Order: sequence, then C-alpha cells, then structure tokens
Amino acid sequence: MIRVERLTGAALVAALPDVARLRIEVFHAFPYLYDGEFDYEERYLRVYRDSADAILVGAFDGARLVGAATGTPMEDHAADFGAAMAGCGVPLDHIFYCAESVLLPGYRGQGIGHRFFDLREDHARAMGRSHAAFCGVIRPTDHPARPDGYRPLDPFWRARGYAPVPDAIARFRWKEVGQTSETPHALQFWMRAL
Repeated sequence: MIRVERLTGAALVAALPDVARLRIEVFHAFPYLYDGEFDYEERYLRVYRDSADAILVGAFDGARLVGAATGTPMEDHAADFGAAMAGCGVPLDHIFYCAESVLLPGYRGQGIGHRFFDLREDHARAMGRSHAAFCGVIRPTDHPARPDGYRPLDPFWRARGYAPVPDAIARFRWKEVGQTSETPHALQFWMRAL
C-alpha cells in the first residue's frame, strides 16, 4: 500500500535529497529529456525549504520515497515563471504554483497523481489562493525521442479542470540527454480556478 502524505518543516527538508534523485530519474525520460545533476537539484529545491508556504507531497512505498509533488505561492518561485503569467488576468499573488510532480513508472495508474493535485490544491485553498497553475514542456508530436506508445498528460490535466493559458509560455534552460550544454526550452502554463 502506497502512503501519500503532506510534508512540511523538518520532514520536508529531510526529503529534499530524495526529491532531487526522483527529479533526475523521472525527468530523464521523454518529454523532458533532462540530464540532471545533483548539485543543481539541491540549489533548485532550496525554494521549498525557504518558502514558508511551500508544500511537498510524498508518495512512500514503506520508507522509500517513490513520488513527490511540490508547490509554492507563484511569487516564491522562479521570476521567469511569474513573468510568463503576468498577463494571464489573475494577480500573481492569487496563484499557487504546482511545480514538479514526479512518480516512478511502476507506481503510475494508481491514483497517486490525483492525490498529488488534491493535496496541493487543498493547501492553496487554505492559503486563500483563487487559482492553481503549473507548466509542462512543449514538444512536437514528431519529436525523434518520443517513444512508441507515449501518452501525453493533457487528458489527465483537463479532467482535473486545467486548461492551457493563452500566450503564457515560460522559458527555462536545462541540459538535455545527449547534449553538452544547456539549451532553452518552452513550457506551457496550465491553470484552473479553485
């Protein structure tokens, strides 16, 4: 039985190294193709340690973290992300940013992704936020690394009430698998009213 729970304070901080490892492993696959490094991950994840209103939802198989979902108020996250949402019609301090949601492949299809969203959205509502948003990398349907049988998450996101935000595209750099340096990537924002 997989246990899904909200982590805060010392428990959140203690889980961050495992979240870093999960991000590197899960985002290595299509569509992100992220060639991650632990040192970068440690720096990136500090926002969850430093934001008083951050949330980390962990999925545990026994004591092992097999999935994680994070979130912060939009204004606590990367400035590039806030800039992409500046014209969305909702003040940034009304938006809760649901950041990564990573789950090892063997644990998918069991409702854990829904629990990740449920707990983050509940957290956002408790903070008085009116909207939740996240972003996903944009890849063409004919991308050469797209595996046979790949199913995008768009139907899952739409079923939860999210829709793409017109013209809200964030730009973020990372090193892709097989490359020697970071390159820019476009990420589409999705949002829903809470």
